[in-house]
Amino acid sequence: MGKGKLEKFAEMETFPNVFQYPFSYIQDVPFEMKGHWNKEFFQNNHPIVLELGCGKGEYTVGLAKLFPQTNFIGVDIKGARMWKGAKEAVEEQLPNVAFLRTNIELIDRFFAPDEVSEIWLTFSDPQMKNVHKRLTSTFFMNRYRKFLVDGGIIHLKTDSNFLFTYTSYMVGKNHLPVLQQTEDLYHAEGMDDETMRILSIQTYYESMWIERGLNIKYLKYKLPQEGEWVEPDVEIPLDDYRSYHRTKRSSLETGK
Repeated sequence: MGKGKLEKFAEMETFPNVFQYPFSYIQDVPFEMKGHWNKEFFQNNHPIVLELGCGKGEYTVGLAKLFPQTNFIGVDIKGARMWKGAKEAVEEQLPNVAFLRTNIELIDRFFAPDEVSEIWLTFSDPQMKNVHKRLTSTFFMNRYRKFLVDGGIIHLKTDSNFLFTYTSYMVGKNHLPVLQQTEDLYHAEGMDDETMRILSIQTYYESMWIERGLNIKYLKYKLPQEGEWVEPDVEIPLDDYRSYHRTKRSSLETGK
């Protein structure tokens, strides 16, 4: 039997690579390391990459192992899940990994302008009913722009046709430069060497979705710091499942 949530939270308090700032705390206490992640934690000047909604941290840790000259920070509010990746990083003494437990809606409170080079969104909740919570919406793009370098890269990896389609419309409507786009990542041609290396990382749920016959979709694009945002106004067919072993999310057929 695995550790209980309380045990995991208690152990996380001892991890030097974990920073816990939920809304109830950060609203009163500013994050003093904002703008100083490299100097005060990583102690180098390597690029910083975020994984937003990192879950168990499998991708954050996997990327850190593949790219030791890059610093990776996994962000999620679910501390009991994050414990797994944080513990692995501590046990394997990975110096280029950190975890931040907070609400992603607050993400711009933790990083200064130009402090982050890339963002990974791996199997994010498509939030088909609420565009304001969708991590690829223009609302979040505006937040990311506050700390991402000019032309910084956004990676979206998803099983959700809804989220992939919405993001493709959002990118096109706002004329964001697309670097790679495919609806079937593991059978796509012409991927660069770095992307092929990254394909070796698969989360537990990703493997189940592949076994279930779902295509994994991937979109890689740049985020300029200038430009007005236009939210796409299109009807998109809803995903016909919620997640593994669950049924359709809604009686509705389409969403925006």
